[in-house]
Amino acid sequence: MFDLKQKINQKIRDKAISRAETRILLAGKTPDEFDEIQLEIIVKEEEDKIIGNAKEKGLLALTALLGLSLWS
Repeated sequence: MFDLKQKINQKIRDKAISRAETRILLAGKTPDEFDEIQLEIIVKEEEDKIIGNAKEKGLLALTALLGLSLWS
């Protein structure tokens, strides 16, 4: 069970790092211009976005499965 959770967390972390790199490059900077703490903060923000999106999509899928509407 822990192995699966670790794999999921690692996938989220890898995706967050990739998004953070893209975000930094789009800002016209390089990762070398940031210290380790700043990079960790950016990666954590991206992890939170990924987890939030997954939770939102999960809730929408569940309501669709149950035939419920959030807007009525």
